Amino acid sequence: MPTGRRTRVRIEPGGPMLVEGPVEIVTPEGETITSDRFVVALCACRRSKRYPFCDTSHRRRSRQGVQRPEE
Repeated sequence: MPTGRRTRVRIEPGGPMLVEGPVEIVTPEGETITSDRFVVALCACRRSKRYPFCDTSHRRRSRQGVQRPEE
């Protein structure tokens, strides 16, 4: 149903796809998921535990054993 407004999708290099909402997402399994948020981050790397939503799993993790200085 056209609303006269185009949906904007931004692809973040090395990150998620940002979709202006509200949105309805149909997964490969046929499940329909809806979100009323004004921007939805969709996983592009498939590492997310909340797939199809991004949980920032694409970010590099800090090395094991390296401690940060005390603040």
